Amino acid sequence: MTIENVVPKKERKSRNSSKAVVDEKAPMLPNRQDEVVGFDEFDGASFSGAVFNLSTTIVGAGIMALPATMKVLGLILGVALIIFMAFLTDASIELLLRFSRAGKTVSYGGLMGDAFGKYGKILLQVCVLINNIGVLIVYMIIIGDVLSGTSSSGVHHSGILEGWFGEHWWNGRFFVLLLTTLLVFAPLACFKRIDSLRFTSALSVALAVVFLVITIGISIVKLISGGVMMPRLLPDVTNLSSAIKLFTVVPVLVTAYICHYNVHSIDNELEDSKQIKAVVRTALGLCSSVYIMTSIFGFLLFGDGTLDDVLANFDTDLGIPYSSILNDAVRVSYVAHLMLVFPIVFYPLRLNLDGLLFPSSRPLVLSNTRFAFVTVGLISVIFLGANFIPSIWDAFQFTGATAAVCLGFIFPAAVTLRDRHNIATKKDKVLCVFMIVLAVFSNLVAIYSDAYSLFKKNASPRE
Repeated sequence: MTIENVVPKKERKSRNSSKAVVDEKAPMLPNRQDEVVGFDEFDGASFSGAVFNLSTTIVGAGIMALPATMKVLGLILGVALIIFMAFLTDASIELLLRFSRAGKTVSYGGLMGDAFGKYGKILLQVCVLINNIGVLIVYMIIIGDVLSGTSSSGVHHSGILEGWFGEHWWNGRFFVLLLTTLLVFAPLACFKRIDSLRFTSALSVALAVVFLVITIGISIVKLISGGVMMPRLLPDVTNLSSAIKLFTVVPVLVTAYICHYNVHSIDNELEDSKQIKAVVRTALGLCSSVYIMTSIFGFLLFGDGTLDDVLANFDTDLGIPYSSILNDAVRVSYVAHLMLVFPIVFYPLRLNLDGLLFPSSRPLVLSNTRFAFVTVGLISVIFLGANFIPSIWDAFQFTGATAAVCLGFIFPAAVTLRDRHNIATKKDKVLCVFMIVLAVFSNLVAIYSDAYSLFKKNASPRE
C-alpha cells in the first residue's frame, strides 16, 4: 500500500463537485463508493478543523524551548526570527502543493516518487518514521517525567501525581504511561480519517493557550509588584564564544514549524481544496502568535534564569500567591496538550510505515487486520522506547534534527530544483538554495551542540 493519501481527487474546485480517482492506492478513504458504503457520508473537512489539525501538528513540545532562544538572541532578534521562519515554512509548503498539483500526486511520498523515483519515496518514508517515532517517544518521556517524576539527572524531581498523593505503585512511571497508552493514545490512534481528530486538536491548541494565559498572568502580577527585570532586547555578544552560542538556537527555530508530513492528508480531506493555502497561513499565523507570546512572556518572567525547557522553571516557587497551584495547572495543561498532539503526529507515521511495508497492498482503510497490526506495533515500539531505552533521547537528538529539516526544507527544495514539470521560477530556485544551506547549517550546529553536550555529560562523572 502506498501513502497516496486520503480522499482521491482531481483538480477539484470544491467538495461539492464529484472527485475522480487519481490513484487507486489512496490509503485512508476508499477510491470508489462501492468499496466501503460507510464512507460516503463524509462531505469533507471544514476549514476550522483543518486549521486546528495543522496547528496541532506544529505546536508540540518545541514551544517550551522558545523562551530560552530569547535569552540568547534577545527579544527583537528572537521575535524577528520566529516570524521569518513562519514565512519560510509557508514558502516551502507552497512549493510542495504547487509541485503536487503539477504532478497530480496526493501525498508527500508520491511527490518525492514523482521527482526522484522509488528511492526518493522510500527516503521520505524513512525520514517520517525517524522523525515521528522520535517525537512521540520524547512526548511520552515528558509525560512520564511530569506526571510521575524523574531521577535521570541524579536528582529526583517529584511528578504531579507523586506530589498530590505520595509515592504509590499506581502513580509510578510504568503504570501511568501504560494507562495513558491504553486509555488515551490507543483510542485516538484508531481514527482512520485525520478530520476525526479536529475536536481533540482544537482542545490541544486551547490547552497551549491556557499555558500562555497563565504565563502572561503571572508575568503581569510580577511586573506590577516589581519582581520582573527589563528583558534583554538584543543579543549580548562580548567574545567569540558568545557569538558562536547565537547559532545554537538555530535548530530550535528551524524545526519550530515542521508540519509538512501532514499537509497532504489535510488537503485531501478538505471540503474545498482551494482553501489549503488559507488553512496553512491561518495555522502558521495562529502558531506564530502563540510562539511569540510564549517567548516574550516566558523570558520576561524568568529572565536569564530561563531554562532550555521552560517547563522546568515551573517546578520552583514563582514568588507569588498560589504558586504551587499555578505550577501544577501549567504542567497539567501541558501534559494534556501533548497527549492530544500524539494522534496527529501518529497518523502520518502509520501511513508511511504501511506504505513502506506494504507498498502494493490495497488501501489501509479496507484492511482492518493490517490497520490494527500497524497501529498496535507502532504504539508498542513507542511505549517500550519511552520506558526501557534510557539513551534513546540522546539518539533522537541526532537523527530527529536531521530528519525534521529534511522533511521541512531539504526535500521541498530538492523537488523544486529537480523541476520535472518545468514550473519553477528563478526566484523559487534561489529560495531553495537558501533553504538547503540553512537546513544543512542547522543540522551541523545541532549535531555539534548535541555531541558536545553528550560528551560533557559523560565526562563529568570522571572529573
